[in-house]
Amino acid sequence: MKTEKKFIEGNIAIVEGALAAGARFYAGYPISPSSEIAEYSSQMLPKVGGLYIQMEDEISSMAALLGASVAGAKAYTATSGPGISLMQENLGLGIMSEIPAVVIDVQRSGPSTGAATKPAQGDMMQARWGAHGDHSIIALSPASVQECFDLTVQAFNLAEKYRTPVYLMADEAIGHLRETVTIRELDDSEIVNRKQPGADVSAADFRPYCYDGIKPAAMPPFGSDKYLSRTTGSTHDEKGEFRPTPENINRVTHYLTNKIEKNADEICLTKKEHLEDAEVALIAYGCSARSAVGAMEQLRAQGEKVGILQLQTVWPLPEKEIRQILSSAKTVVVPELNLGQIAGEIRKFNDYGCRVIQVNRVDGMMIAPEQIIHALKEDF
Repeated sequence: MKTEKKFIEGNIAIVEGALAAGARFYAGYPISPSSEIAEYSSQMLPKVGGLYIQMEDEISSMAALLGASVAGAKAYTATSGPGISLMQENLGLGIMSEIPAVVIDVQRSGPSTGAATKPAQGDMMQARWGAHGDHSIIALSPASVQECFDLTVQAFNLAEKYRTPVYLMADEAIGHLRETVTIRELDDSEIVNRKQPGADVSAADFRPYCYDGIKPAAMPPFGSDKYLSRTTGSTHDEKGEFRPTPENINRVTHYLTNKIEKNADEICLTKKEHLEDAEVALIAYGCSARSAVGAMEQLRAQGEKVGILQLQTVWPLPEKEIRQILSSAKTVVVPELNLGQIAGEIRKFNDYGCRVIQVNRVDGMMIAPEQIIHALKEDF
C-alpha cells in the first residue's frame, strides 16, 4: 500500500483525506481561515477525474454539494462560521433528504466577521442546532494535522453510512498548523460507500427511504436507469412523496434523530490517556486538546493523577464515556476557545457530584497549559 510522509498544514491534509476517501466534487466560496482547502482542491481534483466549482456564495455552494451527492459523487465544501450560517437552510434539506456530504468548518473568532484569522471554537452549538427543527448531526474535531487526514476519511465514511451531512470542525490553529503527516492510499475495506439496492430489488419494490429502523435505505444515484428516486425538503414517505400527516411527521422526525443517537457507540471516536487512576480528568477537543495534553504532562510530573479524554467526535457527544469519567473522577476540567459550549453539555450528564471547571478564552489566542493548571489549582 502506497504511503508518503509530507510536512503540510492541516487544511492541506484535509484535502488529502477527502481524496483518499473518494471525494470527487467540491463546491465552495473562499473564506479565511479555510481558503487553502478550496485552493488545493482546485489543483488536485482535476488530477483524479474530479470537479471543482467556485460558487458565488455559500448558499449556492451547499445546494451544488447536495446536487452532486444525489447524482452519486462524494462531495465536500469548506468554510468558516459566517459561511456555515448561510449554509444552514440547504444543510437542513440534506438532513431531511438524507444526502451524504462533508462540510468543513475551520473556525475563527466571531460573531459576524469577527477576527477572521484568529482561532476559536465558537461554532459548536451552531453545528448542532443551526439547522432548524429537531434532528441530529455528526461532527468530528481534529487536534493534529494527522487527524485532519484521518478524521476527514472518517467523516466521509460516516456520511455515506448514515446518509447525512457530516461536519469536520477544525479551527484556525489546526488548519494552519504544519506537522509531518502520513498520507496513505486506503484499502477498499477502509472506505465506506453508500448502500446500493440488492440485485433482487425490482424497480417496483424499491423505496429510496426507510423509516422503520435506525439504518438508512439504499441510495442509488438519482437518474438511475433502473430505480426512481425523488426527494423534497418537506416531510415525505418511503417513496419520497409529500406526506405531512401527524403520524408520518412524528415517525420521520424520530428516525432522523435515532439513526444517529442510537448508533452513537459506532459513531463516537475518542482518545484516552491516563484515565485509569485519574482523580482529575481533562475533556477537550481540537486545538484545546493539545493544551490539555501539555497540562496533563506537567501535572503528572508533579505526581498528580490527571488523565485526558480527547473528543474526536463532538456530536453526538460520547455520553457513556463522559458519564464514566464524571462518576469516577473528583474534578473535570473543560478547556474551550468559547464561553463553555461543550462544558454546558457535559454538565447535563453530571448526576454524580463531580466538580466541573471551565477554562475559556475568546480573545483570539490559544489556551496555554499553564492556564488550565492555574484554573485547577485556583478552584481548590
